[in-house]
Amino acid sequence: MNTPICDFVGTYAAGNPVRLHMPGHKGRTVLDPEGADITEIEGADELYRARGIIRESEENAAALFGASRTLYSAEGSSLCIRAMLYLASLTEDKKNRRLLAGRNAHRTLMTAAALLDIEIDWIMPGANLLSCLVTPEALEKKLSEREYMAVFLTSPDYLGQQTDLRAAAEVCHRHETPLLVDNAHGAYLKFLSPDRHPLTQGADACCDSAHKTLSCLTGAAYLHLAEHAPENWKEQAEEAMALFASTSPNWLILQSLDRMNAELAGDYPARLREAARKTADIKKSLESRGWTPAGDEPMKITLNAAAAGYTGTELAQLLRRDGIVCEFADREYLVLMPSAETTEQEWQCLRTAVETVPLREALHLRKPPLPVPERVLSVREAMLAPSRKTAVEQAVGHVLADASVSCPPAVPVMIAGERITAEAAACLLYYGITECRVVIRP
Repeated sequence: MNTPICDFVGTYAAGNPVRLHMPGHKGRTVLDPEGADITEIEGADELYRARGIIRESEENAAALFGASRTLYSAEGSSLCIRAMLYLASLTEDKKNRRLLAGRNAHRTLMTAAALLDIEIDWIMPGANLLSCLVTPEALEKKLSEREYMAVFLTSPDYLGQQTDLRAAAEVCHRHETPLLVDNAHGAYLKFLSPDRHPLTQGADACCDSAHKTLSCLTGAAYLHLAEHAPENWKEQAEEAMALFASTSPNWLILQSLDRMNAELAGDYPARLREAARKTADIKKSLESRGWTPAGDEPMKITLNAAAAGYTGTELAQLLRRDGIVCEFADREYLVLMPSAETTEQEWQCLRTAVETVPLREALHLRKPPLPVPERVLSVREAMLAPSRKTAVEQAVGHVLADASVSCPPAVPVMIAGERITAEAAACLLYYGITECRVVIRP
């Protein structure tokens, strides 16, 4: 019997690539997997009923992040998003199960809404498909029109766009509406100067994926609750996580979160700030040579490859020849994610590689506009209805049953429950989506 997964990972690691992708540890962990893999033995505590060593470690993390309560997730930010939505649904007005969200939400928000039977109203992006930066004015308008159980914003998004969360929090709190933030890509923002973390900016709750940008194993994440978050959230936070979580958490992940506390209390913030400086220098150098970086996230390099005469996948292949593996590439963009663990040699390799790629005449891509959504069913109705897979060309007129079709990664083209129009199909095909799942009508 062959072992294809082990073989692939072993070969990849042996090649010693420059890992400009998640996770943030870049392959430099110190845990012995088999020897450190345990379960809830005596003295080891129990996740989501933590009263011993796990609770002590979570309190250490809460102190570092300035949270009233921090809970560990061994199942990524996806678990935390579901828990946040559940906590927000614990309102006195049980009829108000409606969420206001920026359209650049991760598909987990849709699956959580389906499970919890929550309606979502969207704040749509402008002409730029890459960002959904929610302005205070747009938020004020929506919150003045009706009441919501909470506002859900994603910042930073996958391509490095950041919303003004401080302004958003002020608007939300003026309307007595909690602000939830998907900060999966920004755990490190707390440790820059100035501190840019959502809790510092006024969010009531947020999730951080520790594995994306910190030195933790994949699946490591935090759910943070602010001091001003509703008291019943703090009381029921463990129950909220346990509602969706496995009863067999990965103890290697929990150890990597615990070890991260010691690093964050040590020299890690200084190393992180130096890495952010180097990232800014590379962006500035690329810009001076005619490249077009996108987004303003400090530890992400998003390049508009098409503006430089390449597809993102073509540029990724050029970098791969120099041993550099990117995080993401499509026909327009390429994403690189260094971290505080990126070595000086790897920084130099990156700088040399990207600065020696010659610029060409820009690719003039005829991008179809993002379709105006037509909601036919709720997310829950669409996702739980009988469905079938079909070619996008044959899906026009039908209702999408998939949670979302998220390409480009910053803003989904469609959400479950929306009708697939000819314009939507054209947009899906442009981004390489050839099949989707549609609701079967009786």
